[in-house]
Amino acid sequence: MLEDRFLIWRFKHGRTDAFRRIYEKYEGFLLTLAANLLGDAGAAEDVVQDVFISFVQSAENFNLRGSLKAYLATCVANRARDRLRKEKRRQTVAVNEAEQIASHTDGPLQLVINSEELLRLSNALIILPYQQLETIVLHLHGGLKFRQIGQLQNVSTKTAQSRYRYGLDKLRSILDGEVKK
Repeated sequence: MLEDRFLIWRFKHGRTDAFRRIYEKYEGFLLTLAANLLGDAGAAEDVVQDVFISFVQSAENFNLRGSLKAYLATCVANRARDRLRKEKRRQTVAVNEAEQIASHTDGPLQLVINSEELLRLSNALIILPYQQLETIVLHLHGGLKFRQIGQLQNVSTKTAQSRYRYGLDKLRSILDGEVKK
């Protein structure tokens, strides 16, 4: 966190290498977060780029109060939500993308098993109400606390926790109990 504050200070004072470091530090995390929320790698890249462009444009007036990682994750979640509102539909991860993710395994049999599991999980996630999906992704992948998620979603901490619990319960029932806490 101290490094982030120093990088922001340097960036606000004209050091482009500081922005480059921020970008390199958080790009992968934010892309994965956006892809989980949107189910589309191309759209995830667009969202992350938009967040960083806005960050650059507002750098002069930017004042970090908490974690830069949480701030950027919140920005990505907001952009993803806006994009989904505009599209009014969600997409599943394409089978070829699931195969690419699973290609780091041993042997063709494991590849087929992982591809099928990823496809089942993607199809199960798409059934969840977006608020539950967003809560699960932000908590498990984004590392946000329920208090932060509640603030982002304009609900209480208890409601964020309930969305998380109900989402996991629904995933368990869809996947016949294969998802573990």
